[in-house]
Amino acid sequence: MAKQIPFVDYLVLGDDPHLEANECTACGARFFDRRNACGNCSNTEFKKVAVSTQGTVKTFTIVQFAPPGVDVPFVSAIVDCDGTSVRTNIVNVEASPDHVKLGMPVKLTTFPFGTDEAGTEAINFGFEPAA
Repeated sequence: MAKQIPFVDYLVLGDDPHLEANECTACGARFFDRRNACGNCSNTEFKKVAVSTQGTVKTFTIVQFAPPGVDVPFVSAIVDCDGTSVRTNIVNVEASPDHVKLGMPVKLTTFPFGTDEAGTEAINFGFEPAA
C-alpha cells in the first residue's frame, strides 16, 4: 500500500479519520490553523480536540467557475459539527439545490487527492450526505 499523508494538518488519518482543532483553554473557541493567540479572548494556550465527524449544512454555495483543472460545479459549504464550524466541500452528491439543503445531515469522508512522483498519496476530506 502506498504511503498516505493528510492534505491538511488538521486531518487525522487512520482507522477513525477525523478533524482536529486547536481549542482555546480559556474560552473554548476552536481554530483549525495555528494560532499565537485566540481571536476571541487573546489567550495563548490551546489544546488539540477531535471534532465530531457528523454535522449539518449551515450554508452553501454551488461553485460554477473555478481555475483551470478544478472540476465544476461543486458545493462549497460551512458545516456545523456540534458547535465547530468547518469550511468544506459537500461531496458524493449532485451539485444542485435539489440535492443539497440547509440543515442537511452530513458526515466526514476522505478520498485520494493526488499522488506525487514517489507514490505518496495525499488524502483530503469533505462531507457527504449522512442518509
